[in-house]
Amino acid sequence: MTTDPVTADPVVRYERLGPVATITMNRPRYRNAQNSRMTYALDDAFGAAAADDGVRVVVLTGEGEHFSAGHDIGTPERDAHLPFARRAGLWWDHTATAGAEGRFARESEVYLGMCRRWRELPKPVIARVQGACVAGGLMLAWVCDLIVASEDAFFADPVVRMGIPGVEYFAHPWVMPPRVAKEFLYTGDRMSARRAYEIGMVNRLVPRGELAEHTAALAERVARMTRMGLALAKRAVNQAEDLQGLHAGLDSAFALHHLAHAHNAETAADPLGGMDVRAMKDA
Repeated sequence: MTTDPVTADPVVRYERLGPVATITMNRPRYRNAQNSRMTYALDDAFGAAAADDGVRVVVLTGEGEHFSAGHDIGTPERDAHLPFARRAGLWWDHTATAGAEGRFARESEVYLGMCRRWRELPKPVIARVQGACVAGGLMLAWVCDLIVASEDAFFADPVVRMGIPGVEYFAHPWVMPPRVAKEFLYTGDRMSARRAYEIGMVNRLVPRGELAEHTAALAERVARMTRMGLALAKRAVNQAEDLQGLHAGLDSAFALHHLAHAHNAETAADPLGGMDVRAMKDA
């Protein structure tokens, strides 16, 4: 079990109730910001769900007021400099390399590679979203098959403020219409759960107090289908998205993302364009 070095609590909780496994991000004091420790713990949990024949459906959620505020860019437990055993690719260890080489190696594994790995989980995954679903949080919600959101949830990808074209798993033009995606990125504004539901990015919109119960009922209903039928239906839809350019689009946008990091490293204070947590909040 991977634990928080301060609280000794698991950074990700895994629980199974009947045919439904629930994976909970558990760094609520940091709005479930994703450090590497959490990312690899998520991979452990998804792997456990995939391997358990009794699990038919997976629910992904976050502890506390928020689903996830995105990648960890400034908490005391930020651990981007630490090595982790590679699972989602064969690039070399980023900690042994400097500059763009190291950043590309790490993000190929921890962000783009992990998201692709989880998208292919052969069981339906439902995101249960409350509060903030920002930047890296979007990536986690978007790899899920269904999204159930509370009425107070909101979505945002403000990283254009860093001079970066969007998060690493750049699914924007597939989860929303292209002009909506451009406005979403150009302004960095929050998109309400209601708006996300209207454009089809969210499947169900429910009051905050009913979120857990509603998601559980949906998961149990889906779980009544056959395992093989669900796996093949998921594969069929994912393949259709890839034929519409999702896989190639992710690759091309990931390259642009790293061009932006390299540009920032040459012209600004750091690869994030000098935008730390406080600067992003102020903006």
